[in-house]
Amino acid sequence: MGSEIIRKYGADVESSPLATGWNAARARLDGLPGGGLNIAHEAVDRHVLAGHGARTAMVWLGRDGTRREISYAELSADVSRFANLLTVHGIRRGDRLFLLAGRVPELYVAALGAFKAGLIVSPLFAAFGPEPVRSRMEIGRASVLVTTEQLYQRKVAEWRSELPSLKLILIIGECAPGNCIALGPEMRKAADQFDTVATNPEDVALIHFTSGTTGKPKGVVHVHAAIVAHVETGRLALDLRPGDIYWCTADPGWVTGMSYGIIAPLASQVTMIVDEAEFDLERWYTILERERVNVWYTAPTAIRMLMRAGAEASKGRDFSALRFLASVGEPLNAECVIWGHEIFGKPFHDNWWQSETGGIIIGNTRSMDIKPGSMGKPMPGIAAGIVERDGQTVRELKDGAIGELALRPGWPSMMRAYLGEEERYKKCFVDGWYLTGDLAMRDADGYFWFVGRADDLIKSAGHLIGPFEVESVLIEHPAVAEAAVIGVPDETAGEVVKAFVTLNLGYAADLALEREIRGHARKRLGPAVAPRDIVFRDSLPRTRSGKIMRRLLRARELGLPEGDLSTLEGDAK
Repeated sequence: MGSEIIRKYGADVESSPLATGWNAARARLDGLPGGGLNIAHEAVDRHVLAGHGARTAMVWLGRDGTRREISYAELSADVSRFANLLTVHGIRRGDRLFLLAGRVPELYVAALGAFKAGLIVSPLFAAFGPEPVRSRMEIGRASVLVTTEQLYQRKVAEWRSELPSLKLILIIGECAPGNCIALGPEMRKAADQFDTVATNPEDVALIHFTSGTTGKPKGVVHVHAAIVAHVETGRLALDLRPGDIYWCTADPGWVTGMSYGIIAPLASQVTMIVDEAEFDLERWYTILERERVNVWYTAPTAIRMLMRAGAEASKGRDFSALRFLASVGEPLNAECVIWGHEIFGKPFHDNWWQSETGGIIIGNTRSMDIKPGSMGKPMPGIAAGIVERDGQTVRELKDGAIGELALRPGWPSMMRAYLGEEERYKKCFVDGWYLTGDLAMRDADGYFWFVGRADDLIKSAGHLIGPFEVESVLIEHPAVAEAAVIGVPDETAGEVVKAFVTLNLGYAADLALEREIRGHARKRLGPAVAPRDIVFRDSLPRTRSGKIMRRLLRARELGLPEGDLSTLEGDAK
């Protein structure tokens, strides 16, 4: 079934105004008096002013079983309180606020309050070690840090005095160590009204840090105008509608958790589910059922973990409220799309974007037929192509050819800079294209197919092999839970494919199974493309956002430098 098309299951969504230009999309937002634009106003305050303050903005689910509902009016008041306390402590427009906390309400309030006060927000993943936290705060010249006492003591306290830009540390809760301030008492003292700072669309709003294969983290700069793309792609690519119950499982320390875990849903006037706990199969199925989730946005890693538990784990559940399922973070294998259709009655809709694009660029919408394994088609208002670069010129390739995925600049959530690295930024733009660094193919129907990162491509005996194609075939085998493939040197072929796989429960790693899986791959892919060698692993190295790190597998296999490991999951090191 993997090569078949899953026909659209719903009526066409309303035609997106993106097709008529980004100016029309911008006109859907309220804006500030005088033509300004501020993310906090569009995400919260305008709904209250329009009479929707009683609608639930967030349902927060604590690890301990606590369930708390927060209305748009309550959220608006708290956002204003936070903006006021920043002002009281001498924090001003343009200062940079870093977030280091889990999925707790205070983090969401702080992000929105910072936007409202004209600050620049930079989220950090709470599981980072002290060095990744320090390096990002140094590069970003942090003015304010919002964190917990535990995270502060473990990751910041030792070097805090060595960061002269840091003016204020706010500790979530009622108490704080010396030279920090407890957030709880400060919030109760602050006024619940604040005039939104009149930010302009091109004022910087966000800095997202992303790791490269080598060197220090890149600070990707985004502006308040990015919300135009967040709202429209949320509506088109995620089918968000006012009043929806929406669950984005991404951590707010990552770009997905900010763009589509805070900004897009609130600006779309939905009710967000925010779960403090980490992945737990029983808990996740219970949340989907009990909270009557309509739209669910998650990651391939989580989907494969649910698949690994088998269909029995979902038996007897009522998922009838689910209307739309979507996935992001890494390519979605066809098997995951089909599994979603079998378990939930609806397929997962893959989409593609980067920290640099700020929002969804290519996706499978509700009104599209789905080709399982495809990224989908460009969003209206996005011009995408498959290209080959030659120095300072770019040649667009025909359908069916593998090349670099490129985009014509100009969408609102496009990055405006790499912080302090102008030359690095300029190199991304060649001959009128933004070059993504991802290899892909466009078919005759206009669907895009991910092949791999440019530096992941395997060249074997004249064949160009994309790792994703091989990995997708490997996980078709019932024993394989996850797979990652790399190219290793070979005297005859130049490179050959080597695969690393983890197994589903109930399967034992032995020579017979290795031969069986290798035979399955040769039958499906042919001997030139199938792995020559398959290695069983208990786990695969991945980033904390779920992406398998092929370059780390290759570096360890060949004894090469491992590069930046700050985003690596601790148990995969």
